[in-house]
Amino acid sequence: MTVRKYNEKDLTAMITIWNEVVEDGVAFPQEELLDSKTGAEFFASQSYCGVADDNCKVVGLYILHPNNVGRCGHICNASYAVSSSCRGKHIGEKLVLDCIEKAKQTGFKILQFNAVVENNIHARHLYERIGFTQLGVIPKGFRMKDGHYENNCPYYIALTDNF
Repeated sequence: MTVRKYNEKDLTAMITIWNEVVEDGVAFPQEELLDSKTGAEFFASQSYCGVADDNCKVVGLYILHPNNVGRCGHICNASYAVSSSCRGKHIGEKLVLDCIEKAKQTGFKILQFNAVVENNIHARHLYERIGFTQLGVIPKGFRMKDGHYENNCPYYIALTDNF
């Protein structure tokens, strides 16, 4: 499996994987599903999109973009999605590590995750193992699909040694 920059041929699989996570309603803040038009626009608007390619099949993806503007424009944000049929194979780790390298190459200094749901233990363990620091807890900061609220745990990592 390799992680590479997405291309137009990947869009159908990317939209399917993205929508699967949105429909689950337990990890992404988005509620609207992507279609072929909105998906193409959404992915094209990112600073970078990477896909996990397993023998010419897209099994995961990430998006990378600024977290803010102006004086905070050196901080980026990312989201990761892995096909439910491929979870547990460390694809997420490969996506996060590639994303960190692309963020550095893009000139970002900090990678921050705004919406990590507290009960998303697998993602949180991965981020902590890689070296991310939890910034705190936003009580009931994430509304789950069923309408109840879970705590939100923002994370960050400095992308350069001297920052």
